[in-house]
Amino acid sequence: LTKLRGEIYLFFGAFLFAFNGIISKIVLIDGLSAWRLTQIRCGGAFILLFAVYFTFRKNELIPSRSELPWLIAFGAVGVTFVQAFYFVAIERMYVGVALLIEFTAPIWILLFLRFILKKHVPNSLWWAILLSFSGLLMITQIWSGLTLDRIGLIAALIDALALAGYFLIGDRLGKTKSSAAITTWGFGVASAMMFFVLPVWNFPFEVFSKEMELLGRFSDYTLPGWALILWIVVMGTIAPYILVVSGLKILSASTASVFGMIEPVMAGMFAWWWLSESLNGIQLVGCVVVIIGIFIADRARQKTAHA
Repeated sequence: LTKLRGEIYLFFGAFLFAFNGIISKIVLIDGLSAWRLTQIRCGGAFILLFAVYFTFRKNELIPSRSELPWLIAFGAVGVTFVQAFYFVAIERMYVGVALLIEFTAPIWILLFLRFILKKHVPNSLWWAILLSFSGLLMITQIWSGLTLDRIGLIAALIDALALAGYFLIGDRLGKTKSSAAITTWGFGVASAMMFFVLPVWNFPFEVFSKEMELLGRFSDYTLPGWALILWIVVMGTIAPYILVVSGLKILSASTASVFGMIEPVMAGMFAWWWLSESLNGIQLVGCVVVIIGIFIADRARQKTAHA
C-alpha cells in the first residue's frame, strides 16, 4: 500500500506538470512573455513556500558558506533557465515535443560525467544517444527543411541543458539540504534575479484582469488572467512539487524516473485533446524512440551515480 501511495503521488505530480503546459500556453499566447510568466510563477511559489517553511522549518533554510554559491547556481540555472526556456519553447512549438526535448537531460548529464568528469559510464549511453537523436530527427523531419520552429527548438535544447544542471546541482545540494529548502532557495534566487532584470513596477498588471481565450476545443470560453496565473502557481508548481517529493521519499529514484517519462506523453495527449496539436506517423514513431532512449539514459545515469 505504501508503494502504491508513492506511485499515486508521482502519477498526479506528472499529471499536473503536464497539464500546466496547456494553461501556460494560453497565458503565453494571450498575455505574458515567457520571462514575465517565469517571474510571476517563481515569485508566487517562493512567497507561499517561504511563508510555510520559515514558519515551521526555519533552520532548514539557513545555508552554510559552501552551500550558498550552489544554491544561487541552482536558482539561476535549475529554476530560472529551466522554466523560461521551456515557456519560450511551448510558445513556439507543440507542448509534447518541447517536453520530449527537455527530457533528454539524462543524456547531457552522462556526456558531462564521461567527458568532463572523466567517469566511466555504461555502454548503454551510446544506445541512448543513438535512439534519442534518431527520434529527434524523425520529430523535426530535418530532411524536409526542419518542420519545427528554429527558435523554439534552440530554446528546448537550452532547456534540456538547464535541466541537466538542475539534476547535477540538486544532487550535490541534496547531500546536505532538504528538498524543501533547496526548492525554496531556488524560487527565491530566481525571483531576485527576475526582480532586477525585469523590474516589478513595469509588470503588465492588466494581465490579471484580462479575459483570456482558452484556445482549441474551449476557444468559445474565457477566464480572467488572475485565475489562470493562480492555477499555474498553485496547481502547476507547488502542488506537483509536493506530490513528486512525497513520491520520491517512498519509491526509489529508478521507479520515479519511469513516472517522469509519463509527463511528456501526457502533455502530448492533453495538447492533442485540447489544442488539436497532432503529429504525423513518422513524428509519433520518433516520440516513442526518444522516450526509449531517455529511459535507457536515465537508467545508465543512476548506475553511474551509484558506482
